[in-house]
Amino acid sequence: MRKDGPASFFRATSRAFGDTVAARRNQADLVGALCAQAFDLFEKNVVIQAEGAPAIACHGECAACCRLRVVATAPEVFLLARFVDVNAPAFEARGIDLPRRIGEAANTVGSLDEASRLAAKHYCPLIEKDLCLAYRLRPLACRGHAALDKLACISAADGDGDEATVSTPHLVVRSLVQNAMMNAMRQSGLAWGLYEITKALEIALRAPAAIESWLGGEDPLSPALIAEFDLGEAAALFDGIA
Repeated sequence: MRKDGPASFFRATSRAFGDTVAARRNQADLVGALCAQAFDLFEKNVVIQAEGAPAIACHGECAACCRLRVVATAPEVFLLARFVDVNAPAFEARGIDLPRRIGEAANTVGSLDEASRLAAKHYCPLIEKDLCLAYRLRPLACRGHAALDKLACISAADGDGDEATVSTPHLVVRSLVQNAMMNAMRQSGLAWGLYEITKALEIALRAPAAIESWLGGEDPLSPALIAEFDLGEAAALFDGIA
């Protein structure tokens, strides 16, 4: 990406995601394919962009930022919903009722804006003893939020300090990859908004046919859409870059 610039990367990545959608348009494995492609693109390119930048303090053993509002695309939501559904019995055997946790979080903080969500200090329902139960499948929003100072991040999340400094390369690569995937879904007639993750997960778990509805061009996750994300403005921006 460094050689050709962000706009060129966005266009090429949008085409790559578009090819994936075209190859698997009506197949349930489109969700996994898009997420795997997105996560791989993020991980590979953030290494390039972060070369020479300060080392990040985030390595998966801290849940300080897991009280922030998390937004995700439909494929990321459905991937996590599948993980929860498949692993719910195993977690329940360990005393962890993930579907119940997600439902409670959706009702408690699912409709809060970003500032209110942080003030509520409510952990993501996927956190158990400071560890993310679905860490390998965490969405781009989580991957792109990488603090440079662990103690400062914890202090900021507790409301005791200024906003923690996060890695700019991580934010930039997350934005480019996520926007490219969303643009490809938009051009393919798939719902491509951003959703509050607990509310969207609750919907996906409650309605197993939601993924088929999404593959058919509908938006079953619409009640969880982030209100301040303007689809019209985003589409105009994407078209301008393209």
